[in-house]
Amino acid sequence: MQNSGSVVSAFRRTAVFAFCILHFAFLSCTKVPPTTAPATPAARLAIDQLRRDITQATQAPGVQRGIWGIVIHSLDRNERLFELQPRTLLVPASVAKLAAVSTAAEAVGWDYRYETRLEATGPITDGVLSGDLLVIGSGDPTIGGRAGEDFSSWITALRAAGIRRIDGRIIGDDDAIEEPRPQLAWAWDDLGYPTGALFGALNYAENRMTVTLTPGPRPGAPVSIAVDPDAASRPIMNRVVTGAAGSSQQIWPEQRPGEPFVTIAGSIPLGAPPARLAVAVGDPTIWFASVLRQRLQTQGIAVTGDAWDIDDVRPPLDRTAAQVLFTHRSKPLRDIVQPLLKESINLYAEAVMRLNASPGRLPTNDAALEGFGKRLAAWGVPTTSLQLIDGSGLSRRDTVSAETVLAVLQHMHDPSGSSPFVTALPVAGVDGTLSERMRNTAAAGNVRAKTGTMSNIRSLAGYVKTRDGETLAFVAMVNNFEGTGAAANQALDSIAVSLAAFSRTQPR
Repeated sequence: MQNSGSVVSAFRRTAVFAFCILHFAFLSCTKVPPTTAPATPAARLAIDQLRRDITQATQAPGVQRGIWGIVIHSLDRNERLFELQPRTLLVPASVAKLAAVSTAAEAVGWDYRYETRLEATGPITDGVLSGDLLVIGSGDPTIGGRAGEDFSSWITALRAAGIRRIDGRIIGDDDAIEEPRPQLAWAWDDLGYPTGALFGALNYAENRMTVTLTPGPRPGAPVSIAVDPDAASRPIMNRVVTGAAGSSQQIWPEQRPGEPFVTIAGSIPLGAPPARLAVAVGDPTIWFASVLRQRLQTQGIAVTGDAWDIDDVRPPLDRTAAQVLFTHRSKPLRDIVQPLLKESINLYAEAVMRLNASPGRLPTNDAALEGFGKRLAAWGVPTTSLQLIDGSGLSRRDTVSAETVLAVLQHMHDPSGSSPFVTALPVAGVDGTLSERMRNTAAAGNVRAKTGTMSNIRSLAGYVKTRDGETLAFVAMVNNFEGTGAAANQALDSIAVSLAAFSRTQPR
């Protein structure tokens, strides 16, 4: 029988051996910052100062109680310069669009174009289409919007087909995509604004319309509301009143759950000029068909029937004799992502995310998320490092770590700076959502980064060149900060400016 000392000794040897095996396995599975050449004393001082500057930004008034996730990585040296809670899952807001765009581009390629068809369901005789005009969508978000064209070419094509009158309806076929609906955990008070506009197979003018409100003759009187002819079919509940002269103006839209109309609420001061408010259009399919019908008539093509959603057509439409009159092709994806990222258009991001769905499957949000997850996994991104459930980042159920956003930036990095992904990022002090930020600093015209903005959430992620010309990728996100959004943006901008001013050879 072994004595107790021998047993303890054997146990210790076994424990040490097991620890070594586990430690080796951990090192094999964990990303360890690569070994780089020893830093010079000047470089060490510069890096230490950079880290102090970034830490100081996170401790500024207004954001010191927030939850931060930061990663700063040198792409040229493959060196981690700074990190703070890099694996913590945070709500990214619109920085989520980086993942949607990058995976969609890999799924379909930068040259992908959406197609929308016009079909006639009856014969064309003596300039009259005796039947319905069917519009079949595939999810193009750009028609009539910042990355698209209006209906001019459509009307030209119908005229070329000899059509001067349509004895039938304008029917929107949106069956190529799941029915338009808010994504999971979208806040209901976002839905009245264009940022919360629903996405579908048919979309026009980014599914936004403009309401003009004119104050009444005395305080307390209701204001008058006017809409463009395109929006005549959108029901509106007017709850805006005239305020006292000199009072503050506050107006907002509300798409309340269960209500078919949009409510406009607030007040406008007596004697104030008419106010314009951008509002989401509601059902995108009816909106599209209604606008097309109105445009046809103003351009001299009479339409006897109304605008319809194909889901409401009874009995089901007979398409056996349908003939294609026109096929509209969108601009390529490389052009669509320019306003998508620069202006942070949620509708475009939702449409682009659907491109992740496997070919042959109905591109539902779930099918798109499945393909999205597979692509990220192929890039080495752990499934536990994010929980994205939409393409725009509007859902507060979206969470992602700074390290995961960095992985996307690393995968999409283009040293030439000419790729559609890189050129679509807002440039500090120049364009997009960064046009008014970091002006007259080392970051201006240098930082290319995606912004993220929601209540008590701010984020910034992209690329920057240091004073030495070294390319860095950076991700900085803060949630649940106690101050204003302006204070949070200032902290993020301070970090970006510090990176642009960083030099290994000339420390401050």
